[in-house]
This record gives sequence, C-alpha cells and structure tokens, in this order.
Amino acid sequence: MIIIPAMDIIDGKCVRLTQGDFSKKTLYAEDPTEMAKCFEDAGCTRLHLVDLDGAKAKHIVNHKVLESIAKHTQLQIDFGGGVKSDTDITMAFDCGAQQITAGSIAVSKPEKVKEWIRRYGAERIILGADVKNGNIAVSGWQETTSLEVVAFVELYVQHGIQHVICTDISKDGMLQGPARLLYEKLSSALPEIQLTASGGVSSLTDLRLLQQIGCSAAIVGKAIYEGSITLSEVEKWNTDVN
Repeated sequence: MIIIPAMDIIDGKCVRLTQGDFSKKTLYAEDPTEMAKCFEDAGCTRLHLVDLDGAKAKHIVNHKVLESIAKHTQLQIDFGGGVKSDTDITMAFDCGAQQITAGSIAVSKPEKVKEWIRRYGAERIILGADVKNGNIAVSGWQETTSLEVVAFVELYVQHGIQHVICTDISKDGMLQGPARLLYEKLSSALPEIQLTASGGVSSLTDLRLLQQIGCSAAIVGKAIYEGSITLSEVEKWNTDVN
C-alpha cells in the first residue's frame, strides 16, 4: 500500500479544510510546488491535488498550480475539483495530470463519466466516492444523496472503473482514525477495485490497518502537515514498499 499526499488548493495556496468546511481552513504552504517537491524528496510518486475553488465554481480554477507541479516534479498527479466538462478534463490532462477524479459529476452526469472512461481509458479516470452516513455526498460535500456507496461504486465497476478514492467526510481532517468498517465493506463487496482510503489517517498504525484491510493506497493530508506522520516516516514507508 502506498502513501499519496493530499494537497488542497484555494487561491493558489495549499490549505486543508476540516470535514470539507470552507470556514475551517488552515493555510499550510504559500507555494504548493515547493511543498510537492518535499513530498517527492520523501519518496512519494503520486499526489492527490484538489482544486477547491474549482469545486465551488464548477469548473477548473487553479490549473496553473497543476501545471507548475507537473513541470517541476515527476509526481503522478490525480486531479479533482471542478472537472465538470470536456473542456475541463482536456485542460487537466494538458496541464499535466495523469488522472482525474470524477466525484460529483459521476452522480449528476453519469453518461459523461462513462464516455470519459471509454475515451481516455479506465487507468486515467478515478471514481471519487465521498461518503456521509453511508451515502454519496456531492457539491463539495454540501449535499447528501440517497445513493448507497457500494451500489454506486458497483455501477461504475460494471462500466470499467478500476480506481476508487473513498472519503468518509466525518473523518476528514479530524485525525481520529480512518473509517475501517466502510473500507472493509467496500473491499469485501468489490475486491476487484483498487481502493484508495481517504480521511482520518493520523498515524502509521492507521496506515497498517488500511493495509491489512486491502487498500491499495491511502491519501494522507493533515497528518503530514501537522507532523503526526513525519516526512521521514513517509520516506521510510515508501522505501519499505519499494
């Protein structure tokens, strides 16, 4: 299981929110590219980059940040937030993203996402399954749907999706441990997917738990920025994995 650092962007800067609340914002880096270089120096090969301004605006806003990180690092970037149209996905790939995460649009425009899977291939499209009380949440986590998470993911597996990022909103930014039962449920029901856990990771113990469940990756954000998981620990983990 690999560690994927998370980087959320508002106004071109690296921030973290708590449970997706824009009023609970902490600034961690004025220059996201320099932060990304630190992750790369720690042996990370991937980056989860989210354009929070784009998620609000419903189109990509911080493409220049994506472009800069792609230009100055070798990180494989999966990009989300504001990817709502053919124009957006073309911009994301042109600016250096290797993958995009389809979250809210996978609910509002499923035929469009299925078309992207056919056009770009399943390796390049990640399904973003953001969960609140067992159901899918959309629109920057402001709205909870009636879609149950396993049924939602299974629908896309039938259309070729291989990679899924699942975030338990109640855990995000809380540093209180990941949603073990949620990931066990998904792994058991859909063992064929490459499941990336997101939200709540606070320690190496949490990472080992997710590894035991069978997650292929874990997205870690606040724990790194706050120092509860150090970059040296990330580097050791990456060295051991490789």
